[in-house]
Amino acid sequence: MNAQPGKVWKFGDDIDTDVLAPGLYMKRPIAELARHCLELVDPRFAAEVQPGDIVVGGRNFGMGSSREQAAEALKILGVAAVLAQGFAGIFYRNALNLGLLALVCPDADKLKAGTRISVDPIAGTVTDHDSGTTLACEPLPQYLLAMVRDGGLMPHLQKKFAARSGGEARP
Repeated sequence: MNAQPGKVWKFGDDIDTDVLAPGLYMKRPIAELARHCLELVDPRFAAEVQPGDIVVGGRNFGMGSSREQAAEALKILGVAAVLAQGFAGIFYRNALNLGLLALVCPDADKLKAGTRISVDPIAGTVTDHDSGTTLACEPLPQYLLAMVRDGGLMPHLQKKFAARSGGEARP
């Protein structure tokens, strides 16, 4: 998960799945769709985001349709975590199921675009390395942290079933 500081990409309220995974590109491969992630809000985002960077949103992040490609595009681009004041339920669960850390952070609006932050999902804290402040987030239960750490629901279940059977996990 995100122990190393990442750059903040800040967005406002009501970021919907149509801007995260534009419908125009839905029938194309996920890597191509990801190149258009958030382009209607910030045309630089997909080209400039770096592995380990962190997306920060306001209220109702991921609202709209249930397309899991919205969370998958962020993961493909290397986003380490999404912090928001609140999430649409389906996006939140899709993110966790795909192994993308998503934390509710009521004070996310205090983070500034471009700053370097690190996230401690176990403690439920965010440290702003530029200002020296620490913000509280809602910590995830251990079973969800384990699932995210394993890369998402499917890899997590494969790991669990392999451990039970004493054999290799099948792809």
